[in-house]
Amino acid sequence: MAAVLVLSQSLQAAARPDSLADLAEEISDAVVNITTSTVVAGSRGPNPIVPEGSPFEDFFREFQDRNGDRPRRSSALGSGFVISEDGYIVTNNHVIESADEIVIEFFGGDELEATVVGTDPNTDIALLKVEADKPLPYVSFGDSDTARVGDWVMAMGNPLGQGFSVSAGIVSARNRALSGSYDDYIQTDAAINRGNSGGPLFNMDGKVIGVNTAILSPNGGSIGIGFSMASNVVKNVVGQLKEYGETRRGWLGVRIQDVTPDMAEAMGLEKTSGALVTDVPDGPAKDAGILQGDVIVNFDGTDVIDTRSLVRKVGNTEVGKAVRVTVFRDGKTVTLKVTLGRREEAEAIPAAQSREDAAPDEPTEMLGLTLSPVTDQLREELNLKPNTQGLVVMDVDETTEAYEKGLRAGDVITEAGQQKLSSAKDLQDRVDEARDAGRKSLLLLVRRAGEPRFVALSIIED
Repeated sequence: MAAVLVLSQSLQAAARPDSLADLAEEISDAVVNITTSTVVAGSRGPNPIVPEGSPFEDFFREFQDRNGDRPRRSSALGSGFVISEDGYIVTNNHVIESADEIVIEFFGGDELEATVVGTDPNTDIALLKVEADKPLPYVSFGDSDTARVGDWVMAMGNPLGQGFSVSAGIVSARNRALSGSYDDYIQTDAAINRGNSGGPLFNMDGKVIGVNTAILSPNGGSIGIGFSMASNVVKNVVGQLKEYGETRRGWLGVRIQDVTPDMAEAMGLEKTSGALVTDVPDGPAKDAGILQGDVIVNFDGTDVIDTRSLVRKVGNTEVGKAVRVTVFRDGKTVTLKVTLGRREEAEAIPAAQSREDAAPDEPTEMLGLTLSPVTDQLREELNLKPNTQGLVVMDVDETTEAYEKGLRAGDVITEAGQQKLSSAKDLQDRVDEARDAGRKSLLLLVRRAGEPRFVALSIIED
């Protein structure tokens, strides 16, 4: 037993690096400091406090008129890394955004001016190019998907303008999302500060597995919560920027939301997964026959876990590729073939609802809601489209599930059980049908300011 314990401790010690000096020396020549400058309009700023009638009043006014609006040059610092011997450099978009001049400083002290090849604000990645008279040292991307929580990592960059600096830590978490549709951040406790933006996050093999992008901090300094955009996202973006000077992401053409357990129950789904289609504007999905209310469960051979996974998968798929999309519809799966468009060129066109006006009814109370059919007066008051049909929520009982799930006065319920509504009787019929089918909840399509979302409400009778 003692021998086994000693062996286990020895293996753990072997996994922990005694020093990162050799690794830092090996890769430091490929890491760069970036200085940008931008000409910005001048600002008068606060006026000096001068008593009215003072002999200095004219002097300060003349000084402000002469200097107050004079353009000035603003500088910023960041980091980056060379990915090819012919001078391609990766950094963050926010490091070089709006810059008039970009200067790259190499580890040995040489400086070169850089030009922008392309940028992607969605992932905050930019690709630069310098012209050097000799091959440059460079580093390669690693596979970020193989990084495990607890793995050792090393960050390099230009923190707070202090020049080349190294920090080390571990992978604290994976697959973090901050605010973007394509976010896939590696969280690390390696010290990352202002100026580290755009710098590389290395694994112990000297491969770049992330681009240091952001920190979570109450004071602006590192508290051990830093975020690096995963290299597998960056590689795809950099490849497109290098080839086209811009990104070309696949576009399916649907609006979607996550499936909740009560929604899954209401639709008869076995698993709480997939992406629920809330709207289908004109585009590839509509052309292929995808319908509002479908649940996308598989895209191009990959099961869809949630909306985030679908957005990333579609975005990383080649524009113009014909893919198979499997949807859950009316209790069974249907496979459709969709030819993807290009997201950057897409314009979201709200799906039109075509149904003739129904005779107005009196407000009805149901499911904790006070409902009224859409009338011309309500269309005008709520700024609804002329052909909008459904039930307007006039009031919501604050003690009910409907209020808890976010329904509010002014919402318009256009479908129930994936069938269109024009009267309270339509809704009651859908409730009765769901109860007869043994359902515990009913799926409602709700629009607020034109934006659709699905909500599942319990229909169990007390």
